[in-house]
Amino acid sequence: MSALLTDEQTMIQDMARRFADEQLGPHSQRWDAESHFPVETIRAAAELGFAGIYIDEDLGGSGLGRLDAALIFEQLSHGDVSTAAFISIHNMASWMIARFGNDEQRAEWLARLTSMELIASYCLTEPGSGSDAAAMKTRAVREGDDYLLTGSKQFISGAGTSDIYVVMARTSDDGANGVSTFIVEKDRPGLSFGANEAKMGWKSQPTRQVLFDGVRVPARNRIGAEGDGFRFAMAGLDGGRLNIAACSLGGAQLALDKALAYAREREQFGQPIAGFQAIQFKLADMETELQAARVMLYEAARRLDAKDPKATRWCAMAKRFVTDTGFRIANEALQIHGGYGYLSDYGVEQIVRDLRVHQILEGTNEIMRVIVSRDMLKE
Repeated sequence: MSALLTDEQTMIQDMARRFADEQLGPHSQRWDAESHFPVETIRAAAELGFAGIYIDEDLGGSGLGRLDAALIFEQLSHGDVSTAAFISIHNMASWMIARFGNDEQRAEWLARLTSMELIASYCLTEPGSGSDAAAMKTRAVREGDDYLLTGSKQFISGAGTSDIYVVMARTSDDGANGVSTFIVEKDRPGLSFGANEAKMGWKSQPTRQVLFDGVRVPARNRIGAEGDGFRFAMAGLDGGRLNIAACSLGGAQLALDKALAYAREREQFGQPIAGFQAIQFKLADMETELQAARVMLYEAARRLDAKDPKATRWCAMAKRFVTDTGFRIANEALQIHGGYGYLSDYGVEQIVRDLRVHQILEGTNEIMRVIVSRDMLKE
């Protein structure tokens, strides 16, 4: 695939890999063990332009495309999956303001978001609405020049630490057409957060409920018109699905690298286990599947950059295929390590734990199949 990249893309890829090797990888296991959110390291990534990857340069961003973003998140995840995934979420929230906000909102927020002076979270999922996102119940009721937000959001990465929250809330009962988008600052009275969830993986980022108890938000903080929010949310998810697939790809590559090194070193029955055909076949399948996933991800990213009418289908296909493949490769890497793979010292079990959630978030892989099949059947 490297032969299909431009010189600039190769440079971007190399820069992200150096940052991952120097700033993420050496600390990944400690952050996981301590559930530490490395805010200063994340802000260091912003100095390289990784906090506004596909935001225009005149708005403070890097002005790159979705393929460039996939290259970056793939490499960052080779250092630490969980931290890279959070940076991708910040990018998605910031992009929604850049893409759908007005000039005043862009001027007020984007310079501080692309520098990560401010950190952003994305609030769509609720306790009672996961895959059925349009069934959300969080309400925004107009009161003069303000809206009063009441309800809750679930599984919000960065919650409690992030400075602003891009929130989808219901402004009418008209199904998906009754959802609007708001920028909510952390210090708004009535905004609070649940306990940090005890999770299987993604431990280097906090995950909490975001609770709204009559939170007063000025109407100027509404992004776009009333009723446009669900469309904005779905547009954001196309890119979000590519980003999370890229994080799976980078984590799976790290797991394969570890498995290959271990197979060369570990001896059983008087020889390295890499000499056994069973291990050789595993490694060959892992490499083949990883490269196939990489091709699909890059193709989907190119289609999104090109505004291909089939981009949403491709993003869903890539998200499903790459995250399923990435988890399977990480699990095989653990198997090659045998009992040692189950120990935290080797870092493989952490990758397995971190990659598992990628098959669930940004739309479950079952929902990805729904998106793909519906698009096929309407032709």
